[in-house]
Amino acid sequence: MLKAPDYLRDGAAIYERSFAISRAEADLSRFSTEEADIVVRMIHASGQVSVAELIDFAPGLVAQGRAALRSGAPILCDAEMVAHGITRARLPAKNDVICTLRDAHVSELAAKLGTTRSAAALELWRDRLVGSVVAIGNAPTALFRLLEMLEEGAGRPAAILGIPVGFVGAAESKEALAANTSGIPYLIVRGRMGGSAMAAAAVNALAKEGL
Repeated sequence: MLKAPDYLRDGAAIYERSFAISRAEADLSRFSTEEADIVVRMIHASGQVSVAELIDFAPGLVAQGRAALRSGAPILCDAEMVAHGITRARLPAKNDVICTLRDAHVSELAAKLGTTRSAAALELWRDRLVGSVVAIGNAPTALFRLLEMLEEGAGRPAAILGIPVGFVGAAESKEALAANTSGIPYLIVRGRMGGSAMAAAAVNALAKEGL
């Protein structure tokens, strides 16, 4: 019978060591101190130090995102996995975490609009968009639809975390966000990488500094 290897059992120590390894192995020199803290959490969520090379922040993302959360802004998520990954205890104002994907009206809206359920679900965000923090970690079509809604005059979020993952449309949707002229601060992971875990990690890091 093989003997189990010795391993760390203390949760806090595991977090500290994980973050220390991330900081030691990643090149964080182009990020501010506050941005680097978010990048480290995203590295931890993905297990990929190289993701740091793909992360871009628009000016003001951290300041405006944190100010919005402190003021009680809702967090609008494209996927249940993003919503469930957000640590409620870290939120500074018991912020609402909203995912409308499972709403009973979404399938009908998707058929009417000729789009995915993920994109159609954003129609139910309209009365909560102003000043919100948007976290998209799964569906490129949701990010594309958000940009269309902004062009059509929808309310402006305080910050957009555009981190959809995938082979079809993910890279393009993030480049479209970066090229958007709305002036809304954003965070993106360029290329195909992304995902709900990284999006949730970015929200958690925005919500509260430190571990």
